[in-house]
Amino acid sequence: MGKIIASALLVTAISFMGFSGFIPARAGLLDDVLSAPKTLFDRAIEARSTSDIITDNEIVIEINAIMAELGTIKASTEIYEQHLLMTGLFDDAELYEEFRERVMEVEGIKELYWHVEYMSEEDQEANEAEMLDWVDAIELDARIGIHLFETAGIADVNLRVAVDSFASVYLIGRARSHEEMLKAVEVTSATEGVGVVINYIDMNP
Repeated sequence: MGKIIASALLVTAISFMGFSGFIPARAGLLDDVLSAPKTLFDRAIEARSTSDIITDNEIVIEINAIMAELGTIKASTEIYEQHLLMTGLFDDAELYEEFRERVMEVEGIKELYWHVEYMSEEDQEANEAEMLDWVDAIELDARIGIHLFETAGIADVNLRVAVDSFASVYLIGRARSHEEMLKAVEVTSATEGVGVVINYIDMNP
């Protein structure tokens, strides 16, 4: 689910940037950029080394391989600077415990935010009215991503978003200031359909 959500956000981001990213050079362009709702500085602020991005990708690939070996896709990953957020919902207790143990053994993770849950199939059916289905979770994640993207002063490229089955939203990544972090949480909280917002954003100018 996480990869599909990420793809949806990427398509959305490209559609927004496709217009502003190819403006012909002209006098006053800098003033236009600085006064726009979303500045190019916010869009291109991610200043991470290639090795850091590669390390993140290697961790995710290893976790995907674990899921493939266990024959499950009931969890999703979001990662930034080796801070790994795991969400998901298992209805098999034994599979849940094995997956958790395997993830704990993955090397290179600096911080693990574990929000994968076990809930029996019967309990899931009993709580079905309160739970988001797969499509609704994707749509909510995409709406949050669009709002972060559109908001001036938020470097959305430094943030990762995850939505669980109960509309809880998790934020990880890096903010350049306390104000930026608060704005990201506020924008997320104000998005229609969002339940609780869990903030794991680090401040690192």
